[in-house]
Amino acid sequence: MSVQGRSIRLFLVDGSPHGLLTAEIVNWTGHVLTAPRSRLADLVKRPECGRTGVYFLVGPDPDNSSRPKVYIGESDNVAVRLKQHNRPEGEGGKDFWEKVCLVTSKDQNLTKAHIKYLECQLMAMAKGSGRCSLVNGTNHQYEGLPEADLADMAFFIDQIQTLLPALGHDFLREPNTKVLQQSNPDALPQFELKVAKHKIRAKAQEHDGEFVVQAGSITKAEDRSQTGYNNLWMSLVDSGVIQLCGDGTAKFTKDYAFSSPSAAAAVVKGYNSNGRKDWVLANGGQNYGDWQQQQLESAE
Repeated sequence: MSVQGRSIRLFLVDGSPHGLLTAEIVNWTGHVLTAPRSRLADLVKRPECGRTGVYFLVGPDPDNSSRPKVYIGESDNVAVRLKQHNRPEGEGGKDFWEKVCLVTSKDQNLTKAHIKYLECQLMAMAKGSGRCSLVNGTNHQYEGLPEADLADMAFFIDQIQTLLPALGHDFLREPNTKVLQQSNPDALPQFELKVAKHKIRAKAQEHDGEFVVQAGSITKAEDRSQTGYNNLWMSLVDSGVIQLCGDGTAKFTKDYAFSSPSAAAAVVKGYNSNGRKDWVLANGGQNYGDWQQQQLESAE
């Protein structure tokens, strides 16, 4: 079945890609407004900020450079809430965030019940994705909507999931563990990385722009403080994605998607590495870089 194309309309409010930006999907009633925190004074003047909506506060995670920190909230008047969040941490605000993304409705038909439901669902998705550190506390379940409204909100969430990655926010994408499950793994090339000296044996497949190291892969478990991926390694161990085996090796307990073959190779080998050379086809020995070049030439 062919994938259906979609149109997204982006508008640079002040002509700068680093300022206020609006985003819409054709035939969707939702509306997204995003801006850096430095432009908060301009953002809260916008009419969208006086509407009912959900919002995301996004900033770096000092404990894991590979993922952001995210706070998800809702309000009948988002401008008021954003002014509160802009206060210092000790005065009830939040210090970590650098960007804000607000989702409202162009027809203004989102009610308080709708956005409470959206907030609940979006928090669960962000927490389950493994792609961010969610700042929110306990996620209260909220399902007090009629059946028809639940269907409408499911569609609304689908559109948010489509739009946010186009704006550089991946934290609502499917969990890493589901990346390959939702595709046809047998149709994807299988790559291997082996280092006999350190008992390293890893397998991976590329899917949807990510390089997915598969469950069961064996990695080196020694200190890797000399790589730029030490924090990521520690977070994977702490979260149970990687399990130390006690013999100088460690094992992936589930699939995990990396941003590139080199990132995957660095975590597997324990030192910075050129993944385009280190990963090779399981059935032919051709490295990833040569394989990718062959795909490019065959497309001519």
